[in-house]
Amino acid sequence: MVKAKRNDGPGVLEFERPIRDLDERIEELETLRGSTNMDLEPEIEPLKERRLDLLKKTYENLSPWQRILVARHPNRPLITDYIQGMLDAFVELHGDRAFGDDKAIVTGLATMEGERFLLVGHRKGKSMAERLECNFGSAHPEGYRKALQKMKLAEKFGIPIVSLINTSGAYPGVAAEERGQASAIAVNIMEMSHLKTPIVGVVTGEGGSGGALGIGVCDRLMMLENSYYSVISPEGCAAILWRDGSNVQEAATALKLTGKDLRELGIIDHIIPEPLGGAHRDPRMMILTLKQELLKVIRELRSQPLDELIEARFKKLRTLGDPG
Repeated sequence: MVKAKRNDGPGVLEFERPIRDLDERIEELETLRGSTNMDLEPEIEPLKERRLDLLKKTYENLSPWQRILVARHPNRPLITDYIQGMLDAFVELHGDRAFGDDKAIVTGLATMEGERFLLVGHRKGKSMAERLECNFGSAHPEGYRKALQKMKLAEKFGIPIVSLINTSGAYPGVAAEERGQASAIAVNIMEMSHLKTPIVGVVTGEGGSGGALGIGVCDRLMMLENSYYSVISPEGCAAILWRDGSNVQEAATALKLTGKDLRELGIIDHIIPEPLGGAHRDPRMMILTLKQELLKVIRELRSQPLDELIEARFKKLRTLGDPG
C-alpha cells in the first residue's frame, strides 16, 4: 500500500511539522472537551507544555537556511500589515514623475504616536493578484526613483525616514535594465548617504542585494530576528559555486546572512526579537514590537546633531566590510 503524501499547505514548514502535530492533537482534545464537557485538562496541559518546550528548542536552534524559510513564510506580516497596525495616519504618495507608479515600493507620509515620518518600503502583496501587481516585491527603477523623490521631500520638511526592507532583489528583467535599474539603485545609495534627515532601516523579511540597498542606506539598520540580508540568495549562490541549486543550506551558512552574523560583522546595529515561533505565529505582537523599536530609535536620532549624524552615516557606509 502506498502511503499518501502529507499536505500541510503553504503555512507549515518542514521543521515545524512536529509542532503542528501537537497543535492538531491539542485542538482535537479542546474540541472534544467543548462538545462533551469532559474534563480533559490532565491530557491537554502536558501537551501544551510539550509544545512550548518544542517551540523554544526548535527556534533557538534554527540553521541559516531555516531562518530564510521563516523570513519567506506566507503568513509573515508585510508592509500593509505594519501600516494598518502601527500607524495612526498614512497618506500614500505615488509615482516617479517620469515613467509610472511602481507598486513594488510604497511611499507615504506617516504619523505614529505623535511622530511624523516618511515611510518607504517594499510591498509584496498578499493575494496572487496583488503579488503579480507588485511583482512579488521586486522593484523596477521607477520604484527606486519614486522612493528617492519622496525621501528628498522628507529632507525638505525635516522629517525622518523609515525604510521597511523586504525583497528578494530588484527586478532583473530586460525592461528594468533598459530603464536604468543599476543606475537608479546607485543614485539612491549616493543620495541617501548625505540626506539631511535621520534614516532608520529595518529588514522585516528578505533583504536581497541591490534591491534592498536601494532603500537601505541609513543611520540605524535593524533586522527582525528571523530575517536575512545578503548580496545574493542562497539559491543563486549555490548555482554559482556548486553549479547545483540543491546546496542551498551550505550556501546560506557560507553567506553569513543572519542577524547574528551581520551584527558581529558590524553590518547591522540591532536585532529585533520576534514572538516565540516567528512573526507568522503572532503578527500582532510583532507589529507592536516593531512600533516600539521604531519610536525609540526615531526619538534617539532626532536628539543628535544633524551634521554629526550624516558624518557618522557616511563613515559607516564607507567602512562596511573593512576588517580594520
